[in-house]
Amino acid sequence: MQAARHAPTLIDVAFPGKGILRDVALIVGFSLLVAVFAQIAIKLPFTPVPITGQTLAVLLTGGALGAWRGAASLGLYAVWGTVGLPVFAPGSAALEGSLVHFIFPWAGTGAPIWDLASGGYIVGFIAAAYAVGWLSERGWDRGWYVTVAMLLANVLIYVPGLLWLGYKIGSFDNALVFGLYPFIVGDLIKLYIAAVALPGAWALIGRGRS
Repeated sequence: MQAARHAPTLIDVAFPGKGILRDVALIVGFSLLVAVFAQIAIKLPFTPVPITGQTLAVLLTGGALGAWRGAASLGLYAVWGTVGLPVFAPGSAALEGSLVHFIFPWAGTGAPIWDLASGGYIVGFIAAAYAVGWLSERGWDRGWYVTVAMLLANVLIYVPGLLWLGYKIGSFDNALVFGLYPFIVGDLIKLYIAAVALPGAWALIGRGRS
């Protein structure tokens, strides 16, 4: 397998252009996209961490924007919530009485990430977006090996997420029960969607140019 070094990212090919204002707009726009996906949530009664669409948005952000813009977008997302904007996934209280929450009514959480049981995952989003973006800049988002990039990204999300969750609940063994096992199937589905979407988008661009 050979991949070009510093290949153009999906967003730069689909929407050509340069300039700091464009980069800022992309970073802000994708951070808000993650906030929207955070509002797609399924409440689990036995854990403070809901199933959300965030991971899918994180993978797509890194793949579309590349390393530094992807990481900057998720860093900005972390800042939005930490300063009080309701962009993080809904808390258990907000989901009370409902199993599935789909965007509206908006029920986002705005709190410092160190106050959240899920705060470690949000930190992991930054590393995951950077990793997927770095590999995408080397052509990994255009073939089957994008799956490897997605798996690496999920590891980078889970490691700080589980460590912080274990610290917050006082048990690293229970962190696996509350923060890993219930999410494996859902994250594999999101990984599959992202791994199909990125090469698929490249295929559509190539078809449109032919």
